[in-house]
Amino acid sequence: MTETLTTAVTGISAQNQDWLRLKGAATALQELQVQDGSVPEPANRAAAAQHVDTIVAAIQALAPAFPHDARYLEAACVDFAAWADGGFAVPDFLSSLLAFQPQAQREDGLQHLVVFPMYTQNGSSNRLVEAVLVEVIWPEFIAGLEAGEYSNQLFVPIRFVDFTPGYDTNSAVLFPETVAVSQTPTFTWGAIFADREAARFRRVLKAAAETTSLELPDGAAELLADQDITEATFVMWDLIHDRTHMRGDLPFDPFMIKQRMPYFLYSLEELRCDLTAFRESVRIEKDDDADPEARRHAKLVQYAIIFDRIFRFAITGSRIRNYDGLGGQLLFAWLHQQHVLHWTDTRLTIDWDEVADAVIALGASIDDLYWRSIDRPKTAHWLAAYQLVSATVTPNPASVWAKGPDALPLAGTPRGLTDQVLDDEFPLSMFYEALEKKMRPVIESTAGLTGRSAL
Repeated sequence: MTETLTTAVTGISAQNQDWLRLKGAATALQELQVQDGSVPEPANRAAAAQHVDTIVAAIQALAPAFPHDARYLEAACVDFAAWADGGFAVPDFLSSLLAFQPQAQREDGLQHLVVFPMYTQNGSSNRLVEAVLVEVIWPEFIAGLEAGEYSNQLFVPIRFVDFTPGYDTNSAVLFPETVAVSQTPTFTWGAIFADREAARFRRVLKAAAETTSLELPDGAAELLADQDITEATFVMWDLIHDRTHMRGDLPFDPFMIKQRMPYFLYSLEELRCDLTAFRESVRIEKDDDADPEARRHAKLVQYAIIFDRIFRFAITGSRIRNYDGLGGQLLFAWLHQQHVLHWTDTRLTIDWDEVADAVIALGASIDDLYWRSIDRPKTAHWLAAYQLVSATVTPNPASVWAKGPDALPLAGTPRGLTDQVLDDEFPLSMFYEALEKKMRPVIESTAGLTGRSAL
């Protein structure tokens, strides 16, 4: 199958001169800002004002191409002017953030021009002015799933066209909570760059399969061959994953906002959502009445979840409270201990006829943990969660948690328990240590990757 990539409907390209003016001015302005987004040095404010004037003029020139974002782009210009007039203090872009509502028009290929002072998750922790040109990914079968049993009105899957340096990183989300505002509004959307997710997945899977001598099934090989198919697969995965955070027997805030908990709790929550997407994909694949494209991609979602989790997630990022890494380690170890994944004679094999039941069983064990924990005190829930993970993934030999409740400060505050969790509470296995060394250059090469740059 040949490589393809959807063409944008509105046609603003990365070479558009007004976009390049905006991008250049935003990038130059970043050099004058500090972490909170302000420009504290009086000597820099004249230059900052010039950059803002350029940004506003470029937005106004580009606005006719984005009639669906007219209110937002107008509000953005007002917010930029107010920021400059206020002496470039900590920026407040609440008005323009409230006006930006991309979830209201999810049309395949529809473009958005997005400019905010914001940090970028897994990119920069500084609230600098970032600009990103994106287009929506919304295939018909996804629209059908979302209109039916998988309603998720906040979910906006997108693709990069171009971006400022904060997104030349590992960041694959565009979230309203990252924007500099004076007060926290009710968030009505969340956007995920499915093209970056898909491109990273394809590069890592290709290298990992070669490194481990894994023979890929036909569906997984199809993902390697076609960026568009992989993007749609990740959109389906993300659609179900994202909505799962708000559904189920939840003993705590589903997004765990402002809760300081051991990082393995975050591992289980993210893995729970992925395994729910896996389980639902199995159900859709077996549903003779489902849309044929949905059934086709449902099988591909299963491959994507398994391979992204065990290959990319497990060995990406530092070993400091790496909750996604631990989730990948847990899935790999579980499948190995269920005897459906084998590392024998330095060759990785998977029993595909049996793997779905094993994955679903792991998801069921996490669901049972959640269900039981509704009746448990917080610390008892934490202990039960640790037992679930440590029964499959071996803890650090230096761990206090691994010694059991008698070794932990249970009489103190929950924070005392969290502080006893090691940064690398569950180190990489010997298998993963060897794999990480071989895969490190490939993992590092995925920073800044997009669907277009992967071609």
